[in-house]
Amino acid sequence: MSTLSTHVLDTALGKPAPGIRVTLASPTKLLGSAVTDADGRIREFAGVGALDAGSYVLTFAVGEYFKNGGRDSLYSNITVEFQLADAAGHHHIPLLLSPFGYSTYRGS
Repeated sequence: MSTLSTHVLDTALGKPAPGIRVTLASPTKLLGSAVTDADGRIREFAGVGALDAGSYVLTFAVGEYFKNGGRDSLYSNITVEFQLADAAGHHHIPLLLSPFGYSTYRGS
């Protein structure tokens, strides 16, 4: 079984992105949600526990983040679909964010 964390960095400002709601789902149900802390991190999704190998979706609700910062954005939500082939250990999926683009990768 695996655990999951995420980190959102606002590359336009060069700093972490706090206050973004992130949901974690499997293909069939919502598993949990959390809000990025002052460092832009979600270290765990409360109540989710360990994840089995399989498909998952992280949805980052970025629209409110940009609106609260007085900035326009192309995105209201960013969805990242990913596979956990190995259910052992920890997986980290960061999001590098700007108002008109984003990137994600498998972190450590």
